Amino acid sequence: MLLVYTHKITPRIKFTFKHLCTRILGIPVSFTTKIETFIAHDSFKMSYTKQPLGKEIFIRSHDLLFEQGLSDPDLNITNWGDTKCFFFNGDKSALPYDIFAASFYLLSRYEEYLPHVKDEFGRYVAKESLAYKYKFLNQPVVDIWAYKFKAVLEQHYPDHEFKTRKYSIKPVIDVPSPYDFRLKGLMRTFGGTLKDLFAFRFKRLYYRYVVLFNLKRDPYDTFKYILNKQKQSKDRFHFFFLIGDYSTYDKGISVHRKDFVSLIKSVADYCVVGLKVSFFAIENKNVLNEEHKRMESIINTSLLESRNSFSKLNLPDLYRNLVELEVQEDYTMGYVNELGFRAGTCTPFFFYDLDYEVQTPLRINSYHVIDSALLKYSSLLDKKEKLQHIINQVKQVNGEFVPVFHNYTFSGHGRWKDFKELFNIILDSTDHDK
Repeated sequence: MLLVYTHKITPRIKFTFKHLCTRILGIPVSFTTKIETFIAHDSFKMSYTKQPLGKEIFIRSHDLLFEQGLSDPDLNITNWGDTKCFFFNGDKSALPYDIFAASFYLLSRYEEYLPHVKDEFGRYVAKESLAYKYKFLNQPVVDIWAYKFKAVLEQHYPDHEFKTRKYSIKPVIDVPSPYDFRLKGLMRTFGGTLKDLFAFRFKRLYYRYVVLFNLKRDPYDTFKYILNKQKQSKDRFHFFFLIGDYSTYDKGISVHRKDFVSLIKSVADYCVVGLKVSFFAIENKNVLNEEHKRMESIINTSLLESRNSFSKLNLPDLYRNLVELEVQEDYTMGYVNELGFRAGTCTPFFFYDLDYEVQTPLRINSYHVIDSALLKYSSLLDKKEKLQHIINQVKQVNGEFVPVFHNYTFSGHGRWKDFKELFNIILDSTDHDK
């Protein structure tokens, strides 16, 4: 048990120390404002305040973890060994930066509450982030900082045996539509046929009718392949099915189609199944409630996981709605056009509501690679290198790697030609069977 002395115990302090110390390093942590309690403690201890009490491990605190609401903190990002950090705190401190305040800034997504430019879908984009601007998006800096703190603890307590985590993966399969041509209904099939004709897409038109006459498998229908991969893997896949109504943004299959419902049920026999929240449900609580009920009636159990359409996040409203519905895990935190660590970590963490200053029970599994972001690299070699770099970053801190692939990614058609190979690299990156 690590005892932390501080002049004021705040929800921000508890949230941040528990993520770095307990979730990343496996060290239980408690807090005190009483000097006599701190002095009497004869095991692990440190002070997190403005001045050291004695010769204990002392990390000089920035004001961020003692504030409420939003301010505009001065961020001076500088190099720190092979990584970067901010909130420099002088040479009296055991670490030259307040890694706890810096971690809170990234984990709470503080910068996403400040004024910023959104894209055409209303999303926060990577280019607006501190990590992108200062070139540390491709590092799980929060976990790296935690290990620097661990090195200080090891120096002071050389006899203590620290727990070590093991690198793991959590593959996500996103299903905006299970089929490209099947189960679309007469009007959509007719409309699609006309579009193909007017655009001279004769190959697609041919494929459409070959599939509709059951002469070939639908290109998006890759579920047999994925489930076979699941049966060979000890890491459970997490599927997210879109069951919202047809709209400008979401063009899935009607949930009234029995074949679609049967597909979801059959996948749920082997994998974790969650809800892909439709574009309009992200903004509309009533639509979200309806989709939540639909999915629970299909899987016949409580809905525990969700992921948003288009990876759109409107903080903090959507997360608050998920908390109210008792959804336990979310997989939306990430960037669709960039690889890397949006929240600076590869360890799941809880959503901290900056407006209410409270840690919620919603666990955030930020993803680090999405198939669409790999498309910007033209050659297979480049894709492999970029993917392997992120995997290596996660491995170095024994974190949890979360990749997002779509069902159509495994079709092998066109731009998705080599993506099965990339997925295999991810599955092979764990050493379960070695």
